[in-house]
Amino acid sequence: MLEEIKRTAAFIKAHTENFTPEVGIVLGTGLGGFADGIDTAWTLEYKDIPGFPVSTVEGHKGRLIFGEVEGRKVVAMQGRFHYYEGYTMQQVTFPIRVMQQLGIRYLFVSNASGGINTSFRVGDLMVITDHINLMPNPLIGRNLDELGPRFPDMHNCYDKELISAATRIAEEENIKLQYGVYVGGTGPTFETQAEYRYFKAIGGDAAGMSTVPEVIVARHMSIPVFGVSVITNCGLSDEVGDHEDVQRQGRKAGAKMELLFKRMIKNLK
Repeated sequence: MLEEIKRTAAFIKAHTENFTPEVGIVLGTGLGGFADGIDTAWTLEYKDIPGFPVSTVEGHKGRLIFGEVEGRKVVAMQGRFHYYEGYTMQQVTFPIRVMQQLGIRYLFVSNASGGINTSFRVGDLMVITDHINLMPNPLIGRNLDELGPRFPDMHNCYDKELISAATRIAEEENIKLQYGVYVGGTGPTFETQAEYRYFKAIGGDAAGMSTVPEVIVARHMSIPVFGVSVITNCGLSDEVGDHEDVQRQGRKAGAKMELLFKRMIKNLK
């Protein structure tokens, strides 16, 4: 696995003139428009990258974008991979491993999620303060000692300094932020009402089908993480949502997230 990660990183470096990004960004459902604000130098389709899975979900374009945001070098995943697509957890998290080999020092993740907290409204941005993992752990199996320890600590898995920076920027830009715990499940079914009540009982504020595996492997490699969920539906209401609506709500909230991410990237140490 480690050799495959290194081979893929070497391929990417050869096709981007050894571009070394500081920040890795994962753009979730309906949030791919952030990529339009990147001063792009190179774009690689997933299907052309050795070892990369191919995104099969509508709203996930399936390409790596290399360029600059506010003068800082970034690599953005325009579309991610999910366990429910039939990929292993090692495949789902493979791009995060590769981005670490490319040189990222921070990881920004985003997703569309269902609100559990009854104070949340559709279109809110929830800064992820912690998560509850209901998926297979991507670190199961032989440990990659070169990348991280066998038993990584998950305290502060969403970096407190980055959360504080987001709070300050949101106040300056008049962006309303919510804060909460993200529950990561396998999907692909949207959750039942009973499942949402269960998630609420165990401490969840929003639920989705991604992000957690990526964060686990990032923290395994000691990469600071900042995460945002766009609340695209309210799970405890009687409204019935679908994937098209999730994409639509994600796009509407995308402008606020784009501004927040850009300001934060600009101010990174």
